[in-house]
Parts: sequence; C-alpha cells; structure tokens
Amino acid sequence: MATLADPRLHLERRARRLAWGGNAWHLVEFAIAIGAGISAGSIALVAFGIDSLIEFAAGGVIVWLFSGGRGASQPAERRAQQLIALSFFVLAVYVVIESVRAFAGAHPEASWVGIGLAAVTAPTMPLLARAKRRVGHQLGSRATVSEGSQNMLCAYLSVALLVGLGANALLGWWWADPLAGLVIAAAAVKEGREAWRGEACSDGCC
Repeated sequence: MATLADPRLHLERRARRLAWGGNAWHLVEFAIAIGAGISAGSIALVAFGIDSLIEFAAGGVIVWLFSGGRGASQPAERRAQQLIALSFFVLAVYVVIESVRAFAGAHPEASWVGIGLAAVTAPTMPLLARAKRRVGHQLGSRATVSEGSQNMLCAYLSVALLVGLGANALLGWWWADPLAGLVIAAAAVKEGREAWRGEACSDGCC
C-alpha cells in the first residue's frame, strides 16, 4: 500500500514546490508592478500587480490543499477551486472600475520598468503554468490545474500589458493603458467562470 502512495506523495510535494516557487516570484512581481503602476498612474500595471497578489494567494491555497492529507478530500478540492475562481472575479471588478475611472481622469505616464517586467514575465510564466497543469492532471486535481490556468492568464496579461504600456510609451496612446486593463478584466472573468464550474480540467484529468 505504501508503494502505491509514494508516487502521489511525490506529486503532492512537487505541487507544493511549484506553488512556493511561483509565490516567490509573484511577490517580486507584485512589488515592482504596484510601485511602477502608482508612480506612472497606470491602471494596467496596478491591475497586474493585484493579479500577482491573487496568484500568490492561489498558490497558498494549493499548499494548504496538499498539506495535512487534504488532497484526497473532494470537499477541500472543490473549496480550493472556488477560492481561486473568486480571486479572478475580485480582480475583474476592481479593474473595470479603475479602468473606467482612468478613461475619465488623468492620463497614465510611460513606465519602462513596467515594460521590462512584462517582457520578462511573458516568456517565463507559461513554463510554470505548464508544469503546474501537468502535476494537476497527474494528481487528478482540478484546483491545481485551475491555479496553473491562473499562471497562464498571467502570461496573457503580461502580453496585453506590454502592448498597452508600449503603445503609451512609444506612441503616446494613453488610452491603451486602461484598455489593457479591460482586457485583463475580461480574461479574469473567463478564467473565473471556468474555475468555478470545474472546467479547467475538462480534458479528462479528473
């Protein structure tokens, strides 16, 4: 019996390590994005920073899920997935409100720090997302796959952020910044709905 449990325990440890590793980066990402976003008055950057904080919280959910034997509990699995889904919705509501305010208020300034952050995140985050999804499929864990989807969302958002900040810095299109924020909100709603319905694992991992 112990030999059958060992592979799962190994996968659970890997899921925790990936969550901890991702969380370390998300804290750095959060600090840079929030600082640069406030300095430049960029809603897209601030939203990206908040998304990083939410991803940090989602990683904490995965650590909690696979600690103390909770990984085998279906109620715990479902609660974890719903917490991740709610984090998407909170982000979306905030970003929509702030993007609308940005269109009617002060124009954001260029942020080369933000552009650099997005340029680093865009190619690296998909690697973390794929690793988490792979472990989630092997564990049969919808919550882990959902958290990997959130990391992939971060990659998509970094591309939107790069386009929005770049258009503002190079072309003076200030409206591209709050527009990128609305793209972030739309993506967050989509991912949140899928996570809440349990669709992140729809290709048969569970």
